Formats: sequence, C-alpha cells, structure tokens
Amino acid sequence: MATKKPERFDQVDWSELSESGRLDLSINSIGMVITSLPVVLLGLYDWRFIGDRTDTFEFIGLSRNLESLDYFFIFTLLLFFFYLILPLAQNPRMTKYYWKEFKRNRPAVVSLGWLLIVFAGGLLGPLVISAPEQDILIGHQPPVFLSVDAANVANCVGDIVGGQCQGTWEYPLGTTRGGKSVFTSIIYGMTISMQIAFITTTIVAAIGISFGTVSAYAGGWVDEVLMRFVDIILSFPTLLMFLLILYIYGAGLGMFILVFSLFAWGGTARYVRSKSLSVSEEEYIKASRISGASTYRVVRKHVVPNTASSIITQLTLLIPGFLLAEAQLAFLGLGDSNIPSWGQLISAGRSDLAFAPWIVLAPGIVLFLTILAFNFLGDALLDALNPEAEAESE
Repeated sequence: MATKKPERFDQVDWSELSESGRLDLSINSIGMVITSLPVVLLGLYDWRFIGDRTDTFEFIGLSRNLESLDYFFIFTLLLFFFYLILPLAQNPRMTKYYWKEFKRNRPAVVSLGWLLIVFAGGLLGPLVISAPEQDILIGHQPPVFLSVDAANVANCVGDIVGGQCQGTWEYPLGTTRGGKSVFTSIIYGMTISMQIAFITTTIVAAIGISFGTVSAYAGGWVDEVLMRFVDIILSFPTLLMFLLILYIYGAGLGMFILVFSLFAWGGTARYVRSKSLSVSEEEYIKASRISGASTYRVVRKHVVPNTASSIITQLTLLIPGFLLAEAQLAFLGLGDSNIPSWGQLISAGRSDLAFAPWIVLAPGIVLFLTILAFNFLGDALLDALNPEAEAESE
C-alpha cells in the first residue's frame, strides 16, 4: 500500500530519506544551506555593487564594512552552530551528561565564562562601539583610578591634581601614544582573536579529518604516501613560509590565518587516522559493512561522529598556539599594523613601558587569560567527552 507523502516541510523524515539513499541530507545540513545562502548573496552584492568605498550596512545606519575574512568568519560561525551547538540541543540527555562531567572542573567553567565574554565582545562590540581612532592630543591618558605625571600627557582629559593627570571613565583603560582607546582596541582585538580561532580550526579540521580518514580506510600505498606528506607538513618551517609570503604579498590577517592553518593540520590528520583505525575495529562498524553500507557512509555516519569528541578537544588545544603566534609576530613587527589585534596593541606600547605600562599590561593580561582559558577548556573537554583517554593516562 502506498504511503501518503507529507505535505509540510517539517513533516518530512529527512533521516529516513537519507538512510534510503535517495537523499543524503539532514535537518542541520538543510539549515546550514538555507542560512548560508543570504550570506553568500550579501557577499556577492557587496563585492559587485557596493565596493570598498561604501559601508556594507550603511542603509541601516551602521558604519561597518565587511571584508572577505568577515564573510568567512560568519560561515564558520554557522558551521559551529549547526554542527556543534544544535546537535547538543537535539540530544538533551547526552548534553546533560557532558555538562555534568564538564562542570566538575571548576577552572574550566570559569574559563568557559571568560571565553563567552570574549566571544560576545568580539561579535557584538564592533556593532555598538566605533573603531578606535587616533588622536595624538589625548595620547597616554591613564586608566581610571590611576594617575600619571601630567608632563607625560599632551592634553589631560581628566582632572590634574598635584601635577598628576587623573584617569577618567571616558577612557577606562587609558590611551596609547597615538591617542587610541585601549579598551576599544581590546574589544576589536576580541574580534580578531575569534576570527583566528574559528577560521583556523575550520580549515585545520577540514583538511586533517579528510586526510586522516582517507589514510586510515584506504591503507596500503595510499596510507604510506599520505602519511609521508603529513611528515613533510609537520617538518616544514611555517615561519619561513610566512616571511616569504610576507615579503611577496605583504602582511595581512587573512594571509596569517591561511599560512598557519595550512601547515598546522598534520597533527590533526595523524590523530584522526589513529582514532579512525581504532574505531574501525568496533563491532558496529563491521555490522555496517556487512549490511552493505558504502565506505563513504560508514566514515560519515559512524567513524567521524564517534571520533568527533577527540577531534574537538585536540582542535581546542591548538587555538592558543595560533593566538600566541599572532601576538609574537605582531610584537616583532611582522604582522599587519592596520588590524587592532592584541599583539599589535602590545607592540605599540613596548616603547612606553616606563611611564605608560597599561598599554602593554591590559592586552597582555587579556591575551594571557584567553590562552589559559582555552587550555583549561581543552583539558576539561578531554575528560568530559573522552573519559577513556583519562583512564588510560591514569
């Protein structure tokens, strides 16, 4: 007897259609496609009709011009939502168990709160706060509740008491030599840090998971060739390649993300390969093969999902390295001086440490706390999502 086809979109059993082989889609994938389409269309409209001279959202009163990196950042945020946040919401019992295990680590819970603040500041801050502007007449303003010798300040914005320029809430963390607000620069630096975190991990995950799973399942000479290529990637001097590209094309955040992510996926590929080999020996994988499932389906439906927890924790522990690398290069003067990153802010204040240490200390503390938070988060996720690794280490 023929079954009646559902008349409404939300009544379609996408999982059943996917398993039948007629359609290999899920609700999450459909949502990703639907929400990504307006972003792609906006990017094309921005590139074709608006150009660089006009702000993207000028028609609604926002002075904000989106670059190519911003569109890629939005795309990675959508990936993060539909393939990490939404699956947790769809599996409340599993999420409750993970959260119970995760919150046992108190430093990790605090770290998660700090990272949420950084994420919210980086995402919403540039929409409500104007970009830091240079005004040398207000350079070296001290932070609120602090004071500095008025002789070191060109034009004190606050009160002068006993020859000391007092800080004001107008510039809560003071200003740089060029008169840029340190607080505003830190907020915009949160955006840069989140772009580095999300985009690099997306590229590393895409390449590393692809190489690792193909190498594990192909075996033989394919495995040998791919692993030797991974050895080359791991031994390649990334800094040398970055300096070469810097000399040819100039500095830029996009170039930094591209170079460092393209040479950082080797460890992920090896990790995914080892996990895939261990998972492939499980009984449910053998049962799937016997039932006639294709290699692609086994990898996509079973291997990758069952190694996802280990991959997530491994990628989380990679992010601090990227943030620290950008700060180090900026401090050495090898980064893009036009981007308001924390590293650039630290670099701008290194010559003023004697009488304006807040320029270096404020972004330095924020960078330190963010890197520490990612490390705590990675360790806690490893214990919560992959308890076998904890048992093996004991």
